[in-house]
Amino acid sequence: MFFRTPFFLPLVYPGLTWRIPAQEKKIYLTFDDGPVPGPTEFVLDTLKSFQSQATFFCIGDNVRKHPSVFKRIIQEGHAAGNHTFNHVKGWSHPVEYYVKNVLQCEQQLKDTGYQPPVASRPLFRPPYGRITLRQIKALHPYNIIMWDVLTSDYNQRLNAEKCLRESIRATRTGSVVVFHDSVKAEKNMTYVLPRYMEHFLKEGFTFDVIPASPVPSFKP
Repeated sequence: MFFRTPFFLPLVYPGLTWRIPAQEKKIYLTFDDGPVPGPTEFVLDTLKSFQSQATFFCIGDNVRKHPSVFKRIIQEGHAAGNHTFNHVKGWSHPVEYYVKNVLQCEQQLKDTGYQPPVASRPLFRPPYGRITLRQIKALHPYNIIMWDVLTSDYNQRLNAEKCLRESIRATRTGSVVVFHDSVKAEKNMTYVLPRYMEHFLKEGFTFDVIPASPVPSFKP
């Protein structure tokens, strides 16, 4: 089980964002698969208690079903990213279908009131981390965010204490860290997240949103 992303993946996919260079002691918390009443609200309460910000990669259909929870994410100053409308695995679908599902999610985010930073690339994370080279090329305007640390909080066979210990061990300055604000991950996530944040705040780290990046010029 990998908690830290294997070193060779960023070399194979250098155009994707795996870790963010930082001079300061910063960690970039991200949450996948919400918004979901209960888990997402726990995350928001925890972030608020630690006066920290994060980035939420939202499933469009969950935004549709739970607009008030999504609006709270935005109102509290967090960033939102696209996680497809139906949690689509890229390796299992053709480019046209995949891009259409991404755009459907993008429209749902906008319809629910999200306005991304002006002149910045919208954020996208492929579900399961599964995306083809053709899909990457088709999603050229997006800043595709992968991760440096995967907490594996969704693994219901994983002991919560081990999840915490290994996630802390894998994290370093500039890490993009994946948690899940989902029912499946709720048991581990609710144990690990506050303890993880408390550990790193005591070490002098801060937690922030994925920084905006400028829209690139198109290169065919």
